[in-house]
Amino acid sequence: MIPTVNGSLPGPTINVREGDTLVVHVINNSTYNITIHWHGVFQLKSPWMDGANMITQCPIQPRNNFTYRFDITGQEGTLLWHAHVVNLRATLHGALIIRPRSGRPYPFPKPYKEVPLIFEQWWDVNIELLNLQPAPICDAYLINGLAGDSYPCSKNRMFKLKVVQGKTYLLRIINAALNTHLFFKIADHNVTVVSVDAAYTTPYVSDVMILTPGQTVDALLTADQPIGMYYMSISPYISANSLAPVPPGHDIRSLIVYEGAKSTASPSMSLLPSGTNAIPTAHRFSSNITSLVGGPYWTPVPEHVDEKMFVTMGLGLDPCPPETTCNGPLGQHIAGSFNNRTFVMPETISLQEAYFYNISGVYTDDFPDQPPMKFDYANFSVRTESDYEMMFPERKTSIKTLKFNSTVEIIVQNTGIISPESHPMHLHGFNFYVLGYGFGNYDPILHARNLNLVNPQMHNTVGVPPGGWVVLRFIANNPGTWMFHCHMDAHLPYGIIMVFIVENGPTPETSLQPPPSNLPQCTHDPTIYESPTTNVDLSS
Repeated sequence: MIPTVNGSLPGPTINVREGDTLVVHVINNSTYNITIHWHGVFQLKSPWMDGANMITQCPIQPRNNFTYRFDITGQEGTLLWHAHVVNLRATLHGALIIRPRSGRPYPFPKPYKEVPLIFEQWWDVNIELLNLQPAPICDAYLINGLAGDSYPCSKNRMFKLKVVQGKTYLLRIINAALNTHLFFKIADHNVTVVSVDAAYTTPYVSDVMILTPGQTVDALLTADQPIGMYYMSISPYISANSLAPVPPGHDIRSLIVYEGAKSTASPSMSLLPSGTNAIPTAHRFSSNITSLVGGPYWTPVPEHVDEKMFVTMGLGLDPCPPETTCNGPLGQHIAGSFNNRTFVMPETISLQEAYFYNISGVYTDDFPDQPPMKFDYANFSVRTESDYEMMFPERKTSIKTLKFNSTVEIIVQNTGIISPESHPMHLHGFNFYVLGYGFGNYDPILHARNLNLVNPQMHNTVGVPPGGWVVLRFIANNPGTWMFHCHMDAHLPYGIIMVFIVENGPTPETSLQPPPSNLPQCTHDPTIYESPTTNVDLSS
């Protein structure tokens, strides 16, 4: 059995309009602790509703419930909701679609029909076993809950999109996979990207796209080919030897079926990127997206920067405990870090509650703006025992405090100490401008000259290139406690997490308000684990 929301995989699609207040009742009938995160929602004036386990709330325990209530403000497009307890989002996830207010058009031609496409990973093992280091290889990938004709166990069940020749469809594409970047391609068709992470883009025509875990893309598909059937396919993006491994071989397929197509017709197929073609294809798509300047909710890039951070990120090593066998290189324990800090989750109270009530001993306000300068992190590789002894990260619940309305720039350098794979970095509570991508070490003179300050793409989740860097900028105008973390769940237990606390502004409207009276508490009642079931009820 798997945990599900309302008995379905994927879970129910939530449809709202910008300006709506969304109310969702979560009743935990499962045997797991649960939170629900509204991935990409700003949560302006509602940071207690973010659903980040042990950051903004303690989990909803079995046989308990909690109501999420928040406004959808200043956003349109496709987002997702998912569990925010490690690995549970493998099956607890669904689409969150935000349409314009009534009477307000899209900034592109109105489509004939809108179609959600949700990409997922599937394991034949219990969720608890996904915590192994390294994570086990998934057994299949799914499109809208179906594995298609690539796996014998699926019995050829696949998602089929019926189209009318000449009509245009808005594909609302979500990568809900737990640990894998995915390529997506439709045989013999191009698509026009019009939004990423619920931020409108300059229309961009492509025959292939890449989505990191947690990313969304809205793309227009015109059924402009001869009547027939065409595969829509996904395949994993292998950027390096991953510690969140993927199964070899299969492309996972769904089907476009034109009205009038013969059922006996053979579907057209396409070749997805692989091998040496994978990294340049992913980079070409990711780096060519630009924002729709003058479109809804567009704001110019702030030029003045108040806080500048250089953050090294990746997987390293931690000492293996005595009398313990560890599976990392040189017999050590795998650890993730930002600036050589491995984040340790609070255990008895959420971090935001500790901040709001000024409870000491839960976290330290000392996250460094730069890594320790013992050696060149970006060029480091594990070679000898003396090398990795320098790499042992400091394990702390360490946060970075930001002044309200300050402009923050983060240069994220993928160190690739163990593996230089691409990491999808997700920031809660904000969108950020992606000013530039690149490979190798960031050069503050050379690369700074080429940053896009005119129409950079906006994201809440961005893939840091393998062994490379990204430059991000955002305005800290949302008081509260906000995670910035790798969105591969296999990497969360390693500690690739940091937290920003944005201080209050000058008015009650710009200040963190008290938590709701029914905010879940970190208590333990052994009786709640009797009579196990797997369902989580969600109603909105």
